[in-house]
Amino acid sequence: MNVREKIYDRHRLRIQGIVQGVGFRPFVYRLAHELELSGFVFNVPDGVEIEIQGDAEPLILFGQRILAEPPPRARIDGLTSDSIPLKSETGFTIAESCTHESATALISPDIATCVDCLAELNDPNDRRYRYPFVNCTNCGPRFTIVKRLPYDRPATSMAPFEMCDRCQTEYDDPLNRRFHAQPNGCPDCGPQIWFEDGNGNRDSSDPIGSAVKLIKNGGVLALRGLGGYHLTVDATNGTAVELLRTRKGRGNKPFALMANSLNFVENCCTLSEEEKQLLIGPARPIVLLKSKRPALIPESVAPNQDLLGFMLPYTPLHHLLMNEFEVLVMTSGNLSEEPIAISIEEALSRLSGIADGFLMHDREILQRCDDSVIRVQYRSQRVIRRSRGFAPDPIKVREKIGTTVLAVGSELKNTVAIGRGHDVFLSQHIGDLDNPAAFDFFKHNIDHLSNILQSTPEFVACDSHPEYLSSKYAHREQALPVIPVQHHHAHLASVMAENRRSERTIGLILDGTGYGLDGSIWGGEILIGNFGSFERYSYLQPVRMPGGDICIREPYRMALSWLHTACPEKIRSPNLPLVDNIGGDRIEAILEMLEKNINCTLSSSCGRLFDTVAVLLGLGEKVTYEA
Repeated sequence: MNVREKIYDRHRLRIQGIVQGVGFRPFVYRLAHELELSGFVFNVPDGVEIEIQGDAEPLILFGQRILAEPPPRARIDGLTSDSIPLKSETGFTIAESCTHESATALISPDIATCVDCLAELNDPNDRRYRYPFVNCTNCGPRFTIVKRLPYDRPATSMAPFEMCDRCQTEYDDPLNRRFHAQPNGCPDCGPQIWFEDGNGNRDSSDPIGSAVKLIKNGGVLALRGLGGYHLTVDATNGTAVELLRTRKGRGNKPFALMANSLNFVENCCTLSEEEKQLLIGPARPIVLLKSKRPALIPESVAPNQDLLGFMLPYTPLHHLLMNEFEVLVMTSGNLSEEPIAISIEEALSRLSGIADGFLMHDREILQRCDDSVIRVQYRSQRVIRRSRGFAPDPIKVREKIGTTVLAVGSELKNTVAIGRGHDVFLSQHIGDLDNPAAFDFFKHNIDHLSNILQSTPEFVACDSHPEYLSSKYAHREQALPVIPVQHHHAHLASVMAENRRSERTIGLILDGTGYGLDGSIWGGEILIGNFGSFERYSYLQPVRMPGGDICIREPYRMALSWLHTACPEKIRSPNLPLVDNIGGDRIEAILEMLEKNINCTLSSSCGRLFDTVAVLLGLGEKVTYEA
């Protein structure tokens, strides 16, 4: 019988993608030991580097299994392999991370609590029983606790918490699922929680019990979570929901809901398989679902809506709280239009007028991150708000970006991005930039994204609207060449990129507001163009906006403008319901503005046309929240 002669080789593998903070090095370690290979693995700023040595056949199998069997939350975007000289060594190790190069690795988004950690959380015999910060390499905080790359404990908000002997043993054990889990901790050495009432009195003995009691008594709880604070009330208590709505200044904007189980969501909403998978997946976004109008959920949760926004618990603390409730309102911890609060000091100063009590913890949140919002339409995911669970995962683009570009976004629903190579790194949702706290958050995100990517942009792209704060920032605070982009050309280009098209394309743009090249407000256009240029082929008839942007909040103004344009002789008819509802004095003031063209911007906006039709159908003369 012939015995194959062993042929020894050594390879250096360089792997790019989401390979830090997802258990990739422990996976490589176990695989190397299983195949009896020697070498080492370590984090490098652009991913993971492996030197692997052994017989040729196991080496081939090692490379194949790296690609075929990575950890659940890992994503390999690139792998290079080079033959290098053999070394005299035994065994396989995890080496110290390399920090002397520029970082281009991808940070994992935050990951919902895994099944194994959930089992420990609910096991009275486990040392982490009911510990609100249980996690492992397969789940837990990532992006929200990271200062910089490589992703190691000293570069996170877990740095102040020195692991106890038992946690350190887990961390050092290659066969343990907490092997090199950077947020690892336990009740003896990790972060702690406490309850604080409105008078500053603390309860550290049973903080969750105190929080549950507050909610059951109809109060508003401020809960320090993963990417910021939530404001929460019993969703079945209509009085509590209205109290939260009034204190938060929420208008009629719907509240998000957190349910304790998928079964509860199914009792309230019609669910497709795609929607179920989103709800139970590792990102755990808010999913907009068709409501069955359950009697248990009061109308005040989502006034005049046929959709409900549900999510399931995604942190151990949420699971512990939801053990006592079927459903809670779980909305961002802020006053309407402000960024979500993250620090203890912020919460006590900004939320004290809203919350009756606070469930706090001492693990710092380094990055604000709201809950993501997704809707499934025609079996495809439509991202309404891309944030926790997704940021800062990049979007891959086909056309290589020739230079590093910072894009600072628009005024409303702002997100910033850095593009380089084939990656566009999106920040988490920032929001509307029309208040100082939001604008500070905007600037922080630009600095943080540049820092963790160790990228220096060479150009900055902004909306062509001269009065947007993001555009002013690009022109005044960035010492870089500025690329102004017309708002609706950006819409056209984004849809082209999504559909992998680069040739000249016809785009139908139906929007609310976009600064036009002629100085008017666009929003109902057919554009023909590509990524570099466009022409405005046709558009809706421009009409005046009496009072300018106030028409967005008071759409009856646009209804009067369209009526005045279409039939000016009948606008003062006593039989017109709109005139009766608004009142003669206000009608005359607006008509005078239209007739004398005072403070009347021209607009071709489809959004303003939709507003007009809604008003004329009797759906309301004013709106209480944007869009």
